[in-house]
Amino acid sequence: MSDRRPSIAAVIPTYNCAKYLEEAVSSVRAQTVPVQQIIIVDDGSTDGTDNVVSRLGADICYLKQQNAGPSAARNAGVQAANAEWVGFLDADDVWFPEKSARQLKLLEKCADLALIATDREEIDGDGAVIVRSLFERHGLLQYFQQLAGDPIPGALARLVKKNFIPTSSVMVKRQVVDELGGFNTDIRFSEDLELWGRIAAYHPIACLPDVLTQYRRHGDNAVTKTEKMLSGSIQTMRSLRLNCCEALLAEGCDPNRLVAEHLAALGYFYFDQGRPEIARPSFVESLSEKPTARALLYLLAAHFPARALSAMRSIKQDLTSIIRHASAR
Repeated sequence: MSDRRPSIAAVIPTYNCAKYLEEAVSSVRAQTVPVQQIIIVDDGSTDGTDNVVSRLGADICYLKQQNAGPSAARNAGVQAANAEWVGFLDADDVWFPEKSARQLKLLEKCADLALIATDREEIDGDGAVIVRSLFERHGLLQYFQQLAGDPIPGALARLVKKNFIPTSSVMVKRQVVDELGGFNTDIRFSEDLELWGRIAAYHPIACLPDVLTQYRRHGDNAVTKTEKMLSGSIQTMRSLRLNCCEALLAEGCDPNRLVAEHLAALGYFYFDQGRPEIARPSFVESLSEKPTARALLYLLAAHFPARALSAMRSIKQDLTSIIRHASAR
């Protein structure tokens, strides 16, 4: 590998995150290996983001667009980048100083990598650490420690089971993003997984088992967010089936089962929320993709009268309580 370091552009999409933006930019400037370009893409903010950016320095590339979602914002940032590699950083997250240096160092070991991610910690709105390691929470820390930065075997199959790649930790080869057409702008949730999956289908990717980014968790409405995430995951699995079918099959994944499982998951969610009439179409679609006994049973249950469903839930809770008490003796 050449002694010349590859160039990096930091792409920071933002939507009404003015109060966090300066901290995010400062974390990019604090990198021990300089980042050549900082691109802020304002996705239609209404909180004075432009005023904050005007105070951040003349070296900032500032793009403003009508609200179109994170995929469109990140794509705009990639198109404006004049670097070989792009690092993504959400405006309310931060990079730790050694992040870029550690990722570039890994390229000396494996020059064929197209994407390098890292572990992250999570903080609440007050800045208190609530998750010290995302990889550990997913039961993957030891696995990535053993890999020690080597390409992840069967990365696509692992990703469709659990998205373990934190977006604000990603450094990706710009050429690869261009070749694959960037983020899918039709997907508003799980859009990051969709691109990581398409990259992993055709290129080696790696994860550094070190906490080098910080994610800020906000108090969003959990029910609304879960519904949108589940709907987005269905779109993602359908897109991966369309674009990566052969790669999925080669890694032991049935693309139809993936779509069916995510459709059923949305049905389970609606059913659990006491909305069986909305759950039914999800179960029907799931069964048409790949029949399973569980989805069929839930579809049948979703046709029961509300009073019968309430009685069934009560019986289930009583049985669970009895089993729990019996096992504790």
